[in-house]
Amino acid sequence: MPQETLSERLERHQELFNKIDTQHNGKFTLEDFEKALHYTDHPLKDSHFAISQIYKSLAGQDAASDWISFEKFNQYLMSAEAQLATGFQNVDLDHDGIVTKKDVESYLIKLGLQPTPTELDVFFQKLDSENRGYVTFEMFRDGLLFIPRLEGSRIRTAFKFLNDEMESISSDGDVTVSDDVLKSVGYFLAGGLSGVVSRTCTAPFDRVKVFLIARTDLSSTLLNNKRQLQNQIEEKLHHHVSKKKIQSPLIRAAKTLYKQGGVRAFYVGNGLNVLKVFPESAIKFGSFEATKKFLCGVEGVDDVSKLSKLSTYAAGGIGGVMAQISVYPIDTLKYRVQCASLDSKEKGNRLLLKTAKDMFQEGGLRIFYRGLGLGVGGMFPYAALDLGTFTTVKKWYIRKTAEKQNCPLEDVVIPNYLVLTLGAMSGTFGATMVYPINLLRTRLQAQGTFAHPYTYNGFFDVFKQTVQREGVPGLFKGLVPNLAKVAPAVSISYLMYENLKVLFKLE
Repeated sequence: MPQETLSERLERHQELFNKIDTQHNGKFTLEDFEKALHYTDHPLKDSHFAISQIYKSLAGQDAASDWISFEKFNQYLMSAEAQLATGFQNVDLDHDGIVTKKDVESYLIKLGLQPTPTELDVFFQKLDSENRGYVTFEMFRDGLLFIPRLEGSRIRTAFKFLNDEMESISSDGDVTVSDDVLKSVGYFLAGGLSGVVSRTCTAPFDRVKVFLIARTDLSSTLLNNKRQLQNQIEEKLHHHVSKKKIQSPLIRAAKTLYKQGGVRAFYVGNGLNVLKVFPESAIKFGSFEATKKFLCGVEGVDDVSKLSKLSTYAAGGIGGVMAQISVYPIDTLKYRVQCASLDSKEKGNRLLLKTAKDMFQEGGLRIFYRGLGLGVGGMFPYAALDLGTFTTVKKWYIRKTAEKQNCPLEDVVIPNYLVLTLGAMSGTFGATMVYPINLLRTRLQAQGTFAHPYTYNGFFDVFKQTVQREGVPGLFKGLVPNLAKVAPAVSISYLMYENLKVLFKLE
């Protein structure tokens, strides 16, 4: 190992101290220390417990101190670097002044650990900060300097943290639930609650959309609204009727629903919707986060913020597919309930149970999964475009803002109005691109009902019949109310999700 004079060491320690003492007060607090580790992307940046343990070591005997002076800081570094020098010699078995991946593997096995090739690669890449293929003492020292000696070994602690296997250890030495497990539960809970609030707020739009999709005697597309209104005008003029009575299909649909059931008609199926959307949204967001983490290992990056755009979009698609498959039977039942006659004697739970019973008698469990292939085919690109676009733009905004304000990425807070805007944009883009697929899927699910009496043999049959009866514009029927629902729904969902992540301390 190269020799370093005392003055050179003190100078290096002072430079390191100044990076933490950004206020130049000659001291720093635990909060300052945590911010410094976040800024340098330290592997322990998300573990408050581990950081607090290092801070206690910095404070030394005065463990209750609210701040750390350079004197205390220097004492810690002197002691820690001496221990690391001994540790480096123990790992460097051939004493050639460098540590290879094989040396590290042998030492980890000696500690009683059994690293997999992937785990070993992740750990060694962190130590080999300069990508040399080997680790010098300086790299070894700097990489492990602020790692606590839990279980008596910095290397053991660093290995477990860097491979996301570190179980949180309480101040009494007891093992508790890992941060990753708690975060995973938090992501699912945040996603579920976000979906429930969002879907309830926009239930009337969804009701009108399903009504228009199921009915073939009404039209509501961006492609033929203008033509239909023009025909209505000519018809009304021919009969000398005021133009003020001319109504768009959306207004006609809304009035029909209101006349048949009042305000409650706009919330038919919403109880089932909420029952469906909590697990659906929870699985979508939870699977999205889990898939991103898995793809980090595939790409060899240590943080989801470093994932490629392709992986981010793929994770979004996988999250959407997992959610779609898990709640598809409830989705089918919901459409059936919404397509029942509004004049039916059965209402509420009685209608729900009767519909489920009739469906089962008609085709068994299989009928509940009718159109699943089409649904999954449409959900993957939609979720990929929605979640992927939102996350990509969000990462871009955070990076640009951090550069502009010269602060760590973690300190950038996205304003709620921007979250709403990004959500509306990503949701609208994704929904528009895959709308024809979703329309055909809904008709497969709703076939044979009061509102949609037609039946189909499969995807190609429903596509053929739809185009024959209503032309290409029929593939976009209900798009206007759908977009009117999607924009606020996705916006509210992302707004809730982003704020709940902060509340649950997931980010």
